[in-house]
Amino acid sequence: MKIGELASATDTRVETIRFYEREGLLPEPKRSTANYRVYTAAHVERLAFIRNCRNLDMALDEVRELLRFKDAPGEDCANVNALLEEHIGHVSQRIRELHVLERELRLLRARCERPGHGKDCGILGGLEHSSGRTSKTPAQRHVRGTH
Repeated sequence: MKIGELASATDTRVETIRFYEREGLLPEPKRSTANYRVYTAAHVERLAFIRNCRNLDMALDEVRELLRFKDAPGEDCANVNALLEEHIGHVSQRIRELHVLERELRLLRARCERPGHGKDCGILGGLEHSSGRTSKTPAQRHVRGTH
């Protein structure tokens, strides 16, 4: 199958497929005589695995490590368990950060008793005052997929 067919079959953008190839997560396919990429069922399976990992918010390095174990089925999976435990810790931390962010947003929202003119908006005023802070909240420091 061609890259467009792989994209349709896996609900993945063509650019994403090419990115995964460049990152070494998805093996480069063979080429047809017309120099088109030719993907197989193995590519579909591997891409589905990658997408499942990414849907669980795993970083590319985590996906790469899991693929390494997937490609070596005879190895002990203790490191897979450890990787997942570490990822669960990251998710738990992110949940805590999101709770802090939610509280901050609710406090900000409470600054506006009733909608009116922008010059009197408590939310905009609150954002102006909080923009002078130099320290960031945990939620502001977190960058998705980079743990």
